[in-house]
Amino acid sequence: MRNLPTLRQLRFLVAVVERRHFSAAAEDCLVSQSTLSAAIQELEELLGVRLLERSKRKVIPTAIGLELAARAETLLRDAEELVEAADSARDPLSGALHLGVIPTIGPFLAPRIMPIFREKFSDLKVFLREEQSAQLLARLKSGQIDAAIFALPYPCDDMETAEFASDRFYVVCPPRHRLAARKNVPPQELAGEDLLLLEEGHCLRDHALAACALEGARRNAGFQGTSLHTLVQMAANGLGVTLVPEMAVVSGILRGLDLSSVPLAEEGAARKIALIWRPSSNRKVLFRSLAAVLRQDLGAGLEKRDAAEANAPAPHPPPAPH
Repeated sequence: MRNLPTLRQLRFLVAVVERRHFSAAAEDCLVSQSTLSAAIQELEELLGVRLLERSKRKVIPTAIGLELAARAETLLRDAEELVEAADSARDPLSGALHLGVIPTIGPFLAPRIMPIFREKFSDLKVFLREEQSAQLLARLKSGQIDAAIFALPYPCDDMETAEFASDRFYVVCPPRHRLAARKNVPPQELAGEDLLLLEEGHCLRDHALAACALEGARRNAGFQGTSLHTLVQMAANGLGVTLVPEMAVVSGILRGLDLSSVPLAEEGAARKIALIWRPSSNRKVLFRSLAAVLRQDLGAGLEKRDAAEANAPAPHPPPAPH
């Protein structure tokens, strides 16, 4: 019977191909560089092919190295899902959960959902990873994370999704701005404004433009922010108005800044928050349970907010400038 590569060797190969650097790959795998290098060399001797071109400064995968690394990713993912299946058979609501979350959700939603997880799923150990949607989707496909919290719409390919909250947009502007006194802002009112948006790569940029239905807003965006905190700082300095999702407003992103927030008038001016996972995952019971609990908790909070706003008096107009 032929000797076969070990999962450990394959994991090391995938790490080196991904990082193109032995030291960085060893750090990712939590082993010494010499241990990783020796394992790769053993793998090459076992297979009888050269997988990597080595130099003092860089590592370049060979053609067969790239092909085998891609196959190794599939094997590693299948092995992880095999273990997941056994874990789920014992207790589907326990164990480690590697959960991805995008930057325009993580800082605002995590403080709310982590206590819920601890209360409702006490045997679950949740590890959060924050990255943009494209990177998280790639990690989800490769099995590096188990599930992710996304803002929809977003092309999630064949992933299964469970929406659990609606996150509407607020117009954020200085208190003396003409829109600050409005109870809500119709999207067409933003047509003549300098709309501050996140830079390309953030799905919130596209969601904001879709919410206000203004293609022309792309031309008005003379400044682009790297985060929501940057956008509100620019708005506070009079560079324009911006759109901020409700969860960020509720979390206090405007605290300490001389800014007003007014909801967009359109009912559909919101992004949907969802949990997504691989269709082949054996932890679907857990993911659906998580989504159901979040939907119940966050939905109740939204209902209280809507009722309070419906009964609130109309805002007073800002004082006239001296």
